[in-house]
Amino acid sequence: MANMEGTPLEKIFVLLHRPIIDWRQVLSTVISSFDCTTGTIHFLERSSALLKLKAHQGIPEFLIPKLSVIPIGKGMAGIAAERRRPVEMCNLQTDDSGVARPAAKETKVEGSIAVPMMLNGDLYGTLGIAKPVPYDFTEEEVADLLKLGEEMSRFVHPDELP
Repeated sequence: MANMEGTPLEKIFVLLHRPIIDWRQVLSTVISSFDCTTGTIHFLERSSALLKLKAHQGIPEFLIPKLSVIPIGKGMAGIAAERRRPVEMCNLQTDDSGVARPAAKETKVEGSIAVPMMLNGDLYGTLGIAKPVPYDFTEEEVADLLKLGEEMSRFVHPDELP
């Protein structure tokens, strides 16, 4: 991560420890910290076992309805939630694995990753970011994203579901 003072995660952790969390600002800071252009935060609605969109940036407006509710096991976010581990694509545009949903290609991003937001073995949601160029996230970046997901999970409250 570039452009961050102190430890790489410090700026985001500060945002998470404010009395009222602005999830869009958190996401925007994560996106810029990883030199990405696009991202989403989904919270898990436990009663329905669905991922509900909490914040997004760089997603075309016409795709928002398709990203608003994601079943566990569908698309990158749903598969990251199901597997409880990161799901990454170097180039989403050329992926033919079936992991990315067809609408995902309409975002025009290429290098992308979705990580589960986990705390004490429990799933709280997913964090996804992407770049407009092919990219493989480094082990350090993946570890940082998982740490971010864990810290974000501490602040997910049922009354915050969209």
